[in-house]
Amino acid sequence: MEVVLIVDIENLGDKQVFEKHLFEEGFVSVANEPFAYHGTTSTSLLSTETFILQVLKEALELAGFSTCKAIFQVGENGLKTYSVISEHNV
Repeated sequence: MEVVLIVDIENLGDKQVFEKHLFEEGFVSVANEPFAYHGTTSTSLLSTETFILQVLKEALELAGFSTCKAIFQVGENGLKTYSVISEHNV
């Protein structure tokens, strides 16, 4: 199944660190679309959603950020949206 991830991040500390982690975990940049990534999966929907959220959390923590709005889609399943707030901003 195809996976698409789009993020809107406020005060991203280091985009290179953020993207390096995503790339190491199998995501690829979407051409001409900043902060849009895609990949493929062969695991269950629940496992894939959990994986995406874990990878996103790790990438954000490594890079530093204030807030992040994320939307992703796995295969033909519905879009999922999430908001993440840095613990340093709470």
